[in-house]
Amino acid sequence: MNTSSPNSTIRLYHVSLSPFCRKVRLVLAEKRIEVELVEDRYWEPDSELTRRNPAGKLPVLRMDGRLLAESQAICEYLDETHPQPPLMPAQSIDRYEVRRLCAWFDDKFNAEVTKPVMNERVWKKVMRQGYPDSRTVKAGLSAIRRHMDYMRSLLEHRRWLAGDTMTLADFTAAAHLSCLDYISDVDWTHSIEVQEWYAKIKSRPAFRSLLADHLPGVHPAPHYALLDF
Repeated sequence: MNTSSPNSTIRLYHVSLSPFCRKVRLVLAEKRIEVELVEDRYWEPDSELTRRNPAGKLPVLRMDGRLLAESQAICEYLDETHPQPPLMPAQSIDRYEVRRLCAWFDDKFNAEVTKPVMNERVWKKVMRQGYPDSRTVKAGLSAIRRHMDYMRSLLEHRRWLAGDTMTLADFTAAAHLSCLDYISDVDWTHSIEVQEWYAKIKSRPAFRSLLADHLPGVHPAPHYALLDF
């Protein structure tokens, strides 16, 4: 997917409370790549999302004369083309672990927690699709505890989720949890280890733009932008 002006401004088409968009935003910010954020309200009839990405998915990154899609592919492209600071380890087995955990959160965590909870509590309201299904929300909030238990089991033996250095796995997990934290749906008292990990990553400069997000009609939790929560 090529564009006509390779030297144009780097632009990210996104929606603020998408974990996949947030994941890419974190990588761009961590690598200090200046980017113009363009919100794409993909549910509205004038959206050009399918023209930019035939798969109809956000985010889409306009960079290097191309339109790049799929968050994991975008993040690894950014890590390869802008290697400092590195977010993928040098060793193959360590890169495997990062990719495994990225898939865990983008697939399993998203299916069991992020997607159902956000759809019911946020997107139904924004898109005017009716009232939330309390059973779906309850199931998602129950599932998040199991995932936090798994994260705690990792953090008991590691400084970060995939090892002793921060990687794309941490940004992927934090992107999902930050969406849920925006609507106050994370019980941080369930795991002090996970809370301390999130506080550590939340305090990074790369997280600042996420903490400034405000979705019209959906107000963030009072503690959302606080580093001491």
